[in-house]
Amino acid sequence: MRKGHLYLIPTPLDPDSKYAWDNHTTQIISKLRCFVVEEIRTARRLLRKTIPHFPIDDCRFFILNEHSTQDTISEMTRPLLEGVDTGLLSEAGMPAVADPGAWLVKQCHQLAIQVIPIPGPTSIMLALAASGFNGQLFRFHGYLPVKNPDRSRKIKELEKATHTGETQIFIEAPYRNIQLLNEITTICNPHTHLCIAAGLTGHKQFVKTLPVWQWQTIHPDIHKIPAVFLLGAG
Repeated sequence: MRKGHLYLIPTPLDPDSKYAWDNHTTQIISKLRCFVVEEIRTARRLLRKTIPHFPIDDCRFFILNEHSTQDTISEMTRPLLEGVDTGLLSEAGMPAVADPGAWLVKQCHQLAIQVIPIPGPTSIMLALAASGFNGQLFRFHGYLPVKNPDRSRKIKELEKATHTGETQIFIEAPYRNIQLLNEITTICNPHTHLCIAAGLTGHKQFVKTLPVWQWQTIHPDIHKIPAVFLLGAG
């Protein structure tokens, strides 16, 4: 029996942006009736907004988030093993990058299920390109530790790594953006360069690279706005 394909479907970084899938992506999605998503309501809204006549009520949705267990992930592979093509959607950007979808992708490889990524927006690469930092040598760390002293220790570690010319990229839960910025400006050397790329592709898009000492006097409006933080050589 033919196994289904798992399609990694990119979603808008900003829910209010005028985002549209290209014709090729739309054709693929239009044939799918099974989806793995973080939140069913937002996934249904996106499908209805982007493909107005999409038969959402005929679809099956699985929820995959940080609370999902190995058993629930195994349940998601059943349709694929039965030959049903399935779409993986994250809440924003490319699925499986700093995203629980990676667990499903890993399982698919173990079961010899073909994984097909579809090109689309990814905040990490957009932020790196816009930062002015080294785009050939970089490292993405995902989320930093939430509590100190581990958090402060990690920030110092990342700052030290920039001395090799390697750009350090990390993210934070949007409601903790200001707290993270304050910690960076307190901990890091005033001449270390920091880039903040927030609200990418949206009407409130903000991208700025400055030495830490200048960030100490700037109060960007990034509270509860998805952001990428980058440390690099000036």
